[in-house]
Amino acid sequence: MPGALWLPALLGLALIVLPVAGLFLRVDPARLPALLTSPAALDALELSVRTGLISTALSLVLGGPLALVLARSGLRGMRVVRGLVLLPLVLPPVVGGLALLYLLGRTGLLGQALDVFGVRLPYTTAAVVLAQTFVAMPFLVVGLEGALRTAGARYEQVAATLGAGPWLAFRRVTVPLMLPALGSSLVLAFARALGEFGATITFAGSLQGTTRTLPLAIYTTAQSDVDAAVAMSLLLVVVALLVIVVARPRAVEGQS
Repeated sequence: MPGALWLPALLGLALIVLPVAGLFLRVDPARLPALLTSPAALDALELSVRTGLISTALSLVLGGPLALVLARSGLRGMRVVRGLVLLPLVLPPVVGGLALLYLLGRTGLLGQALDVFGVRLPYTTAAVVLAQTFVAMPFLVVGLEGALRTAGARYEQVAATLGAGPWLAFRRVTVPLMLPALGSSLVLAFARALGEFGATITFAGSLQGTTRTLPLAIYTTAQSDVDAAVAMSLLLVVVALLVIVVARPRAVEGQS
């Protein structure tokens, strides 16, 4: 590796690490245990983890087949469909929240039909899950589609020549091809769901115990108690690091 690359690499690392280190320097160690075990912090953490796991599972159920269609379908217009699927990656999250609100709100296109049956999604825990899934699922789709494209379709074609039907080839060939990338894709999707803020506060609001996830709790608490907000921020940093450091290496080992 060229030695000249070390300087920009170290500057890039500093740009990421130093702001996080600033949080550790800002917090009062004497108050930290009490702040981290406060009902508001524990409720927000529990809700974040629970909704993050549900949204990750939903991303897998919906995004897995979507990645397969994008990677294997030869239909015209797939480039446009792929662009639409990846749109949440570049849209400001608050725009996604507004889109969900005006689709599923009481006056929205689908919200009016749901309201007839007494189903109201905005400002509920279900709204948190939908907002997280909206922003997290593209990460899973990108990872799985990339893995399928890299592997190619030759294995499925060989299975077809040997008499395997579509479902048998999917179970015995395609799913094993997706497994190595599945772990890292799930980790990224869960981490993104865990840190989601903009779409959640717009579509689900900030109700403690119902929709106030840890990022929303940090924002709300910062208005009145900066130390508590910093403590919650550190809690979110630690959880995110655990997810990435513990789970991602195993996913990478699976790929190798």
